[in-house]
Order: sequence, then C-alpha cells, then structure tokens
Amino acid sequence: MKLFNTYSNSIEEFTPIEANKVKMYVCGPTVYDSAHLGHARCYITWDVLYRYLKFKGYDVTYCRNVTDVDDKILKKSEMEGVTPDAIAKKYYDSFTDSMTKLNNLKPDIEPFATKTLGEMIAINKQLIEKGFAYEAQGDVYFRVKNFKDYGKLSKQPLDKLEAGARVEESDIKENPMDFALWKKDEKFGYKSPWGVGRPGWHIECSAMSRKYLGKTIDIHAGGADLIFPHHENEIAQSECANGCKFVNYWLHNGFVTINKEKMSKSLGNFLTVDKVLESYDANTIRLFILTNHYRMPVEFCDESLQAAAAGAKRLYNAVNEARKKVKIDESFDIKTTDEYKAFVEAMDEDLNTSKALAVLFDLANKLNKEQSAQNLKLLSDLSSALGFDFSKIEISEEEVKEKVDFISKKLEQNFTTMEEIIEYRKQARADKNWDLADKIRLAADEAGIVLKDSKEGTVWEVK
Repeated sequence: MKLFNTYSNSIEEFTPIEANKVKMYVCGPTVYDSAHLGHARCYITWDVLYRYLKFKGYDVTYCRNVTDVDDKILKKSEMEGVTPDAIAKKYYDSFTDSMTKLNNLKPDIEPFATKTLGEMIAINKQLIEKGFAYEAQGDVYFRVKNFKDYGKLSKQPLDKLEAGARVEESDIKENPMDFALWKKDEKFGYKSPWGVGRPGWHIECSAMSRKYLGKTIDIHAGGADLIFPHHENEIAQSECANGCKFVNYWLHNGFVTINKEKMSKSLGNFLTVDKVLESYDANTIRLFILTNHYRMPVEFCDESLQAAAAGAKRLYNAVNEARKKVKIDESFDIKTTDEYKAFVEAMDEDLNTSKALAVLFDLANKLNKEQSAQNLKLLSDLSSALGFDFSKIEISEEEVKEKVDFISKKLEQNFTTMEEIIEYRKQARADKNWDLADKIRLAADEAGIVLKDSKEGTVWEVK
C-alpha cells in the first residue's frame, strides 16, 4: 500500500511501526458551529482510510480529538450569552449527529482538550526545561529558531515564514514567529505553573496524540489548511519535548471549493452538512467526494451532486434488487475474485477512490445480469469498505400493499398504509394496551417489517 507523505512530498510504501498495527491521529473539530461540507470531505476521507486499513486486516487505533477550548468558542459564548461549556456541548453533539448521518464510523478514541490539560502542562514544562520554550507575563511561547527542522512540512524556510492563522503578534515574544503554548486568561482559564490560563491550539493535539497513541505514530491526517501553522507547530513541539520523530506519514486532503474559493466559515461561503442532507442522502455526498482524489480540490455544485445521486442510486438498486432474490453468501471468499484484486490495487495506489468506484460500477452491472449470492457479497463488502450504506431495503408500492394486507388480516383490521398501522400501535401504547401493541409488532415482523421506535417517533423498514 502506497500513500503520499506531505513531509517527504512523495508517494511512499506504507510500513507501520508495529507489524499489522496502525496508530492514526486525525485533527478533529473545534466545536463552535455546525459542521459544513468541508468537514464532510475531511472526515469522510479519513473514515475511508480507517475502513480500508481495517478491510486489509490491520489492527487500527483511530484517535480524533475534540477542541473544546478555543478563542472561537469563547467568542460564540459571548454572542449567545451562554457558557463556553454550553457552546462546546451543543456543537459537539451537532457534529456527532452530522458524522453519524454521513455514515462515518466513530473513532476508537475521541479525547477532549479540556480533559487533557495535565498532559499539556507537562509538555510545556519539558519544553521550558530543555530551552525550547519560555514564559512571558503568564504566557508560554515556543522558540521556533531553536528547532532546526521548522518549516520542513510546509516547505517554507523559517526566514520567509510569516505569522499564520492563530499565531498572534505580541510585544512580549522573543521572535514574531514564536507561537503560544499557553495563554494567560484569568476569566476562562485553568490553573497552571504560570498562572491562570488556557492551552494554545497546537499543544492540544501533541498532548492528546502522545497520551493515547504514544510518542511516535504511524499516520497523522487532516485538511491541507492545517499544514501551516498547526501541523508544522505540532512537529516542532512534539519532537523537541519527546526527543524522537513524531509522525511517519503526514496525509492531507484537499479543499471543497465554491466558485474556486475554499469553503470556510471565515469566508461565509459554507453549506452545513445538515443543509445538504435535506436534498441529498449520505451515499450521494460520499460518492460526490470519493469521485475525486482525496488530495485534489473538489468544486461544489448541484450538477455534480445530482450526478453523484444517480450513481449512488445505481449501486443501491443493484444491491437492493439482488437481496430480494438471494441471500449474501457469507462463506464466499471475495479475495479470490478479479474484482477484489482490482479494487485493492486501486486503493493501494494512494487511495485512488475514483478507480475503486469504477470497480463497484462494473460489479453493479455484473450483479444486475447475474443476481448471485457471491456477486452480492462482493459488491456489498467492497461498498462497505468505502463507507456506503445499502442496508435499508426499499420495496415497490405493490409489495408494500401486500404487507399491509397481510398485517390487516392478522389484526382483523382494514389498513391501507403502514402509517395507519404505526398510528394504531401508537394509540395502543398510549392506552397502555401492551398486548395489542405486541400483537401489532409481531404481525409486522411476520410480514417482514421491522418497527423502530425512537424519541422522534416510529419508522418502519423491511427486514
């Protein structure tokens, strides 16, 4: 398997530190607003990498942090007149919901910055003791000039670098490029050896990565906008504190653009995930993103999403129609097939998802012609490796009517829709008529219908 390493600026053979085990860290959200399509691109990309590594048999530990202490969170809390904790919780819950709707797997570890303050303080102490950092009026700054490799990730020599995003100019710094490890903040801060304050953004990821994955990890991934200053600064502070290499493979995804401009909250040209999901399902959004190579920019437009919707429907229909006639052959070894080999060859080529999708579409055509249990297993497994969810079976109106008639006879009622049956059961439960409610559920089960209850209400699905 080969991956493009931003640090070496080349495609390299992937070799984990420990055989068959992968330690993977992805920079997570700063929870102060709703997730947008740019976030969807980032986290779908690394969800696919996570899934594919597991698909290949690696034991993967995927850590993705949550930045729940930050200037933007404080600003939002002032705007809304609530505590920073309330803002962080609100938008963390919103982010989690959006990721679930996109069918992204939950990371194995999801640490919060505010729960890792002790580790951040410990790293800052180490950096000060080693001469790589200094305290100034309650702040702590990293001495960039003392790290000879600074700028190697972003390919910018130190003398040409300017203070970038979230690197604040200050009269108390020794050098304008020195970045904050700890900020004095007597209103919203935490106790530290340097007074009440809060961590700088960059130190958070170094601390959480070290605590949960160790001093040297296999993969660190994120959006291309994080290369400088965030990832550059992570390397500097981690390698100086730990005395060893921080990351073996640096991976970065390209932007989502609108009218050739990066989609971002600061530019005000972003679409939230939830807004896009009002018009397109998760499979469509995923296909739209994976049609393009992860390192290249993706231009957002309705035409592209509509084309992706047609493609996702084509894959879904092939699986859906086959499942009505055959059951997946779970014993079938897909590794023996040419399609599997072509899929793996594409994905091993720096996650060439567009080539991998071509394999899926060829398989869909094959499955339409030969609806066999083996072909169904193959298309289902390869689709799942890319995170597509084809689990819900759709049936025709005629088939729905047959199931409604079956349930009607069982209950000696005269229903015309599944919604009427759900309402009938709802009333039975409201009347505490549990025997009738159970009888309705069992009748639906016999008809091949599953009734799913949630706080939003009851929905039905075909088994």
